[in-house]
Amino acid sequence: MIKNPKYLQRWEDELARKTPVDFQKNLKLMEAMLKEARSLGVFPCPDPWEDFEVDLRIARAINAI
Repeated sequence: MIKNPKYLQRWEDELARKTPVDFQKNLKLMEAMLKEARSLGVFPCPDPWEDFEVDLRIARAINAI
């Protein structure tokens, strides 16, 4: 249980600022996630237009507010 979430958030923000970006490591991670998604059969989407109407109605409802 986190007793002081503001302190934790400040600590995480500071850590992110101090930690340099490692492009090669991030690229390897992204490629591994893509390989995993392909092995599970969720990428690429078999039918990209499936449920498009539902997504469109949700987007319209959100943007109308």
